[in-house]
This record gives sequence, C-alpha cells and structure tokens, in this order.
Amino acid sequence: MKGVEAQDQQRFAMMEQEGPAPVGAPMPAAPAPVWLQRISLIVLVVFCFYIGGLMAWLPWQQRLWDQNAWLLAHPAVEAVMQLGWVRGLVTGIGLIDIWIGVSELLHYRDYRG
Repeated sequence: MKGVEAQDQQRFAMMEQEGPAPVGAPMPAAPAPVWLQRISLIVLVVFCFYIGGLMAWLPWQQRLWDQNAWLLAHPAVEAVMQLGWVRGLVTGIGLIDIWIGVSELLHYRDYRG
C-alpha cells in the first residue's frame, strides 16, 4: 500500500508543477474523509452480517421456508426450494456474506489525503 501512496504523491506533485489543468480535464479524486470511510465500513459490515445471518438461518425455519404462502402458490418453484442442496446453497451464500463482512472489518485501512 505504501508504494501506491508514494505513486499518488508523485502524481500530485507532477500535476502541481505542470500548472492548472486545461478546461474540461478531470480533476484527480481526493480520498473521502476518514469519518465517512469509517461510517461506510460500519454500514457494510452490519449489512453483510444481517443479510448473511438471514440467509444462513432462513432455509432451516420450517414455518418460513416450507409453509411459505408464495411458494405454495407456485408448486414448481416450491419443488426446487425443498431440495436439500438448494437450502445448503442459500446457507453457504449467507456464510460467505458473513465472511466478507469479517474480512472487510479485519483488512480496513484509513486512506488519508
């Protein structure tokens, strides 16, 4: 990451030496404020935990999965949703989502301008 930061600093220094950018040229993007980075991390982690937990828990709840009124109205979809591997697939996706939230939490770094 330090190499990337050094490259960014060199690029900004070169741009300052060149003078003002021509009209219509894109401005270099500055990193978001640290407080906004941290808030977005919290929102992402809570979202991943919530959706992942729901997807891991929901397929094994008989009242919500087996006796669902929408599924009872669509027998072809219900037949597929009752298969064990479909329940396992949905649970696996939920666990992966939780893992993504934990990974984002552990690998978070502030980007300061």
